[in-house]
Amino acid sequence: MATAPDDLRSSALTGERIAVRNPRTGQVDYQFVAPGRADLEGILGGMRRAQHAWREAPLQHRIDVLRRWRAEYLKRQPEVTRALSVDTGRFLIATAETGSVLGMIDRWTAMAPRLAHEEEFPSATMPTISYRSQFVPYSLVGIISPWNFPVSLCFIDAIPALLAGCAVFVKPSEVTPRFVEPVRRSIEAVPELAGVFQILPGARETGEALVALSDVVCFTGSVATGRLVAENAARHFIPAFLELGGNDPMIVTASADLERATDVALRATCLATGQACQSLERVYVHRSLYERFVARLVEKAAEVEPNWPDIHAGTIGPFIFGKQAEIVAAQLADAKAKGARVLTGGEIEDHGGKWLRPTVVVDVDHTMKLMTDETFGPVIPVMPFDTVDEAVALANEGVYGLSAAVFAGTLEEAEAIGRRIDAGGISLNDGSLTANCHEAEKHSFKLSGMGGSRMGPAGYLRFFRKKALIRQSGAPPTIDTIAEQHARPN
Repeated sequence: MATAPDDLRSSALTGERIAVRNPRTGQVDYQFVAPGRADLEGILGGMRRAQHAWREAPLQHRIDVLRRWRAEYLKRQPEVTRALSVDTGRFLIATAETGSVLGMIDRWTAMAPRLAHEEEFPSATMPTISYRSQFVPYSLVGIISPWNFPVSLCFIDAIPALLAGCAVFVKPSEVTPRFVEPVRRSIEAVPELAGVFQILPGARETGEALVALSDVVCFTGSVATGRLVAENAARHFIPAFLELGGNDPMIVTASADLERATDVALRATCLATGQACQSLERVYVHRSLYERFVARLVEKAAEVEPNWPDIHAGTIGPFIFGKQAEIVAAQLADAKAKGARVLTGGEIEDHGGKWLRPTVVVDVDHTMKLMTDETFGPVIPVMPFDTVDEAVALANEGVYGLSAAVFAGTLEEAEAIGRRIDAGGISLNDGSLTANCHEAEKHSFKLSGMGGSRMGPAGYLRFFRKKALIRQSGAPPTIDTIAEQHARPN
């Protein structure tokens, strides 16, 4: 069994020893020791001390340090990719994911100089008063990231927070910890960055301690765990930025292009084995197109193969977290017990790890967990509708509001429908575009999250508190201005 290198072993850390399963084999083949509360207190205390100089340095200095780290990360990217491919059981997406970090650094180092400018403005009501804003970064940002996209969801918050002048500690999921060590080595190669940026995996105990010791927390994961994080943050009176679950709908109108719509439905439900927050999880098709849509979707879904036994063949990877396969199987069983029919796929394949081929389900309704809960698997339930009003009502039903999609004959028709859907990011004539378009700000609706947008300029600005510096250029009022005799009634 592989173990984490020396600086992650019990000789250095005092927390829980955690065994890790390989998602392809189902075997425990890795272990590490998580940081305990005392470890975190020491690490975070040092980071807070280093953060003062980091914050006071010019933005250009932080940009230069991040670019030096980019060069070190690039040297180790193949090693990070190999480790991540073991963590997740997929190689192509692992390669794209580790490459996305380079793009994040490039994008934020280019954008940051245009943001958070301290401009002076005159008061609209008092001519001798003006004000300017000071942007004060949080001292310490705690990030708790999930197992589905372990690398990109660590850095999507960390990079803008570092550029803002914060110290950042990332706790990746204990399910996918193997990538951490090569990333740590890239950080340690840039000592100025290592003082304010640390990444160590851990489980619930580590996450709870991190929230208690941070000034703001960023969490990506399930609604159930997000509630716990938010409650913990509230007890410690710190902000919590939460990106939580979704049950994303797709509406396909009568005018939609059948080939393109079925292509999108298949890709956007099965990308990363459906283990993506923005995966489409329920499809509503106009009744005039419904039968042809389902038939073509089944044809396409039946051709998709799992990436077993060769990680470099096939399309569908394993469930990263084996327990997720049990959740999806239970949802499918619930749907079939209530009258749903599975037209392709539908059976969990056990090759040590767990796989599921694209699974098209019909005769579904909103009494089924498949249509109301987050599935997080390559399952495509398809339901007909008769009017746009009905489709919008179905799409808006439920507790989630992360993202959605509309496919129509024109972008104008799709947008008109998209404006009526209660979700933060709407893909028009495509699906899951929020995974690719990070420039557009969006908020999570309903239980899908809270806090400022991690996309667009807000993804940087949310790591500052804003201070008002209010300037008086004239003579300040004296005590006489509040003397009661000035207010005598006539």
